[in-house]
Amino acid sequence: MISAAEVKKRFLSQPQFAVVGASKDRTKWGTKILKWYIDRNKQVTPIHPREAELEGVPTAKSLSNLASPQETAVSIITAPPITIQLLKEAKSLSIPALWLQPGTFDDTVISFILENGMEDKAIYGGACILVEGDGIIKSML
Repeated sequence: MISAAEVKKRFLSQPQFAVVGASKDRTKWGTKILKWYIDRNKQVTPIHPREAELEGVPTAKSLSNLASPQETAVSIITAPPITIQLLKEAKSLSIPALWLQPGTFDDTVISFILENGMEDKAIYGGACILVEGDGIIKSML
């Protein structure tokens, strides 16, 4: 098993990113995280079932609509019952890395991660990417 620091580096070394949980509401954490990627010139796709674009970026309706899911790290900002469904979809698509932001997981979500061998792909239980992301990027230079 690889360390949490290595999983975070794997996450941020992907060529593409997706954010599930962004909306038109700029005060919400999902939208703040989407802006974090945009502000760092990262190739990011917001996932939203109804909006055509968020923050000027075209959306995908689901993870399965991503152009290259096997090369896309996904930030998740959803309630735990939705997070479980996203993890199932991510597993079937071979998504390489997932960052579950605070509040997106519970014991059921953690059990799913462990029972499905996803602990080397999923980041959970630590700080948000807004807190740790820049430091991780700097450590990779």
